[in-house]
Amino acid sequence: MVNPARQELLAEKHARYIVEFSKDESSFEYFATEHFRLSGVYWGLTALHLLGRQAPLDGAEIVAWVLRCQKPCGGFGGSERHDAHLLYTLSALQVLALYDELDRVDADGVARYIAALQQPDGSFWGDEWGETDTRFSYCALSALWLLDRLKAVDVAAAAAYVAACKNFDGGFGCTPGNESHAGQAFTCVAALDIAGRLDLVDRDLLCWWLCERQTRSGGLNGRPEKLQDVCYSWWCLSALSILGRLHWIDRAALTDFILDCQDEEGGGISDRPEDQVDVYHTFFGIAGLSLMGRPGLAPIDPTFALPVEVVERLRRRRRNSSGGPVAAVFVAEGLAA
Repeated sequence: MVNPARQELLAEKHARYIVEFSKDESSFEYFATEHFRLSGVYWGLTALHLLGRQAPLDGAEIVAWVLRCQKPCGGFGGSERHDAHLLYTLSALQVLALYDELDRVDADGVARYIAALQQPDGSFWGDEWGETDTRFSYCALSALWLLDRLKAVDVAAAAAYVAACKNFDGGFGCTPGNESHAGQAFTCVAALDIAGRLDLVDRDLLCWWLCERQTRSGGLNGRPEKLQDVCYSWWCLSALSILGRLHWIDRAALTDFILDCQDEEGGGISDRPEDQVDVYHTFFGIAGLSLMGRPGLAPIDPTFALPVEVVERLRRRRRNSSGGPVAAVFVAEGLAA
């Protein structure tokens, strides 16, 4: 049963929580999260965009700060004082995409940085220190798609490596032979979607495994015998959405679980009811509701984790620049004039 004070999405309170959190530079959390601040900015901004309340923050100031996080190698660090990593390179590009400022970066330079991290087996290191994870495969392909530079890497090899991480239950692990995890289900399915190789996914088996993640609470967990957590509302639902199986879960029960994780006083969403809220779970709770078509929320793209309107804007621009059907209309109109 959802707390009566939380039966509706508290959009205004969530927006105010994100904005106030972003401006508090004296809290313990501000200093403790410095190393992944770029991802935090992406989570908060995207949540505000989905809520239709992105105006309160200074976009020009945010873009300038993001650009200061870029390193000479071409990649971005989690903040100005931290080294480049694929995770934060993607977050940086996602933030710039939200503000339609991707043209402010040297796309070829970023692509060279990412390409240098691809290994002979098709996998990607997260940074120069050599950790391999299918998260990084997704980050690499997603970042390159945003920049329209997928040809900079061996996409076929990247897809083959992701497929090698598939398990008997249909799920995916961080590396070949590792345990299936709902987070990896998203990163692997989305990476294969970008690569045009969804044929490598055992759709029904994986989606069955993802549906088994729903607990009696209505919430989803990441692995068998684990507790439910709001963030898996995104990790599981995004993969189900990409694969056309979103209707396989009890969406009403999941919606109630997410709503019950709201803080009706200060705003924000937590991992489970009555826990401490944070920007991470606030974003993924809102994103999960968006995937389920919650009224009042902008739709989110399940592959790129960006508002649909942002992804469509990039697609339209590419069609225009490549002389596609839309460009042909403009040419025809010019000739007619």
